[in-house]
Formats: sequence, C-alpha cells, structure tokens
Amino acid sequence: MRRNFSLSILCIFGLALMANLGLGQTTQEILTKMVEAQGGEKVLESIKDMTLSGNLEMPQQGITGALTVLKKEPDKRLVNVEIQGFIVVQAYDGQTAWGTNMETFATEVLSGEDAASIRRDSLPIVSSLNPKKYGISYVYKGQERIDSRDCFIIEVSYADGFKATVYVDPITYLPFKTKTRTTDPLLGDVETEQISSDYKKVNGMTIAHSIITYSNGQEYSKITISKVSLNTGLDDSLFSMK
Repeated sequence: MRRNFSLSILCIFGLALMANLGLGQTTQEILTKMVEAQGGEKVLESIKDMTLSGNLEMPQQGITGALTVLKKEPDKRLVNVEIQGFIVVQAYDGQTAWGTNMETFATEVLSGEDAASIRRDSLPIVSSLNPKKYGISYVYKGQERIDSRDCFIIEVSYADGFKATVYVDPITYLPFKTKTRTTDPLLGDVETEQISSDYKKVNGMTIAHSIITYSNGQEYSKITISKVSLNTGLDDSLFSMK
C-alpha cells in the first residue's frame, strides 16, 4: 500500500463545467447540458458546504471502512476513513495539505502528488465559472463507444499540469467515466479509471452515489455514498491540521 493513499473522488461533485468558455460550439453545448444535468448554475452556486457519508471498500487490500467527506467552499476539503479502529485522514485547509502517514499513522504535511491531488479536489464546485482564474481548460476530443453508448470526451487540464479525461453519457450528460494517469514511486505509471453511477438528486444537485476506481485495469476501490447533507455551516476548524 502507498505511504499515503489518495481518496480522489472528483466525480462525486461532478465537474461543475460551465459554458461560454470561448471553446468550439460543440464543447459549449456539451458543457451547458452537463450543468443542467447537475442541477443548473443557480443550484451549484448555492452550495456553501457539503458532507457525504458512506463506505469505502479496497478489495485488493482486504480493507473496508466508513467514509466521510467534508467540502467547504471555496477551497477546503477533508476525507476521513475509519479502518479497523484507525482513522485515516487527508485534508486541505485552503493553504496546507495534510494527512495520515500510512506506515506510522502519524499526522503530517503532505507533499508531491498526494498534496496536488487534494488541492485539485478542493477547488470550488463552480471554479469553471472563471476557468482562467484557476488555470483550467477544456478540450472536446470527440466520441468513444463505451457499453453501447457513444460518450462525449472532454479533456480537462489543470494549472499544475495534471490532466483528466472525462467521458460524458450522451443521454444523461453526466460523467460516466474519468480517466487519469499518474506516476507512483513504487508502481511506476498508473492509469486510473473511475466509473460513476447511481446518480441521485439532493436538494436539486445531482450527485453520484457509487464510484468504482480501477488501477491499471484492476478494481482498486469502491465508494458507496449513503447520505449527503448540504449547507450545514461547517466550521473552518474542521479542516485544520490536528
């Protein structure tokens, strides 16, 4: 197991992709419909904080744990997993990425891809309203047939150079699959795919309640969300390094 494992669940929050980005007409149409499918601009803008509760399964490691994710706009995030009596945390308080060392279970400042990953996941839900401000760009890459559906392909590039390829369901206009490629110090190049499903409306916002992650073709983890709470007034102290 990696020294610090990442619990990146980008698709839980969707991408909040906005139209009028100065891109091709096809891209704008797809992004506009994605926003509508996720609840619409007003709903996305109304989200001040979010709490998700559920379970995390990592079959290769034989791990099952209770999962809690806290997200506070514009840039705070905390992922908490209880595994066999131990609490594993990854968080970003708006300035510092921190989390649990998986060898010592001590809390420490994160660095490298672990830190970069949670910083990206901590971006505002509506960051794409002003993509240049956050160094985000989108490129439409055509279509690919997956499970009898011709998915639209959107490549998302971030300020730190990271890229994600999002496959959009042509019927629902919701993210179906997200593909990324990273380099692990032990495993080398790793291709990760996240399959999002079981979308449900919560106070007008559409959120995936099931996310299965594959690493180099093998199932790595499964997240099942059982409860979502919005705008409960999360305190900033919840995201501070303990």
